[in-house]
Amino acid sequence: MDEFISEDDLKTFEGWLKYQGFEAATMTPEALANWRGIFDEAQRQCAANPKVGLMKLKPVPDEYKYAVAVREGTGLWLVLWVRRSPRGEFFVLRTMSDRDWNPHTSYHLDGTRHMKSHGRKSLTPQKRQPLTGPFRGTEDLGIEGGYSPKGVGAICDPAAFSDVVEVPSGVLGPRHGAVGVVLVEPGHALPDYTWGYEVVTQTVFRDVPPHVVVTVLRHKASKA
Repeated sequence: MDEFISEDDLKTFEGWLKYQGFEAATMTPEALANWRGIFDEAQRQCAANPKVGLMKLKPVPDEYKYAVAVREGTGLWLVLWVRRSPRGEFFVLRTMSDRDWNPHTSYHLDGTRHMKSHGRKSLTPQKRQPLTGPFRGTEDLGIEGGYSPKGVGAICDPAAFSDVVEVPSGVLGPRHGAVGVVLVEPGHALPDYTWGYEVVTQTVFRDVPPHVVVTVLRHKASKA
């Protein structure tokens, strides 16, 4: 399962089966027919989902926005961005074609960290250090995976962001790759992901403390 599976692979029955963990050559005709029906229905649902299009984000005084975008040919597709509000709160936001999904992480002034999806808390809120005083050490805002940049179709306009981490194709896909976001005290050691990942690129945004560290990750290859 270490071979990169792309969005284009998922448009083929064989690639989609591999994503599910199956090989067509090892399946019975009955099982193949059943999975073919599921695949066809999934393709119909994907075709019915509208593309997001150009992300129209208005500039806000004293706000910072850091994007992660995938370069596919001439297209630059937004997959995630980190927003620091004028109040000093942080939000990690995903682009999704299903707008009701709206998965995001928020870190509030009082130190409360929320992770929400479909308007509900997906995990119990956690109390971390507040953002109203000196910031010490690091605070993790999570690791996000599972990307379909072209399928979602959120066009990234670099002018709408304070900065953009541009990622080449073949790194962030439906199964492979991830993005980690951490708040870091200035001068503190950067987060270490070597326990399970290889770092593709790590960017530190130092506009205001705490600094925002965005790390694009590749899963380590399985040992034979």
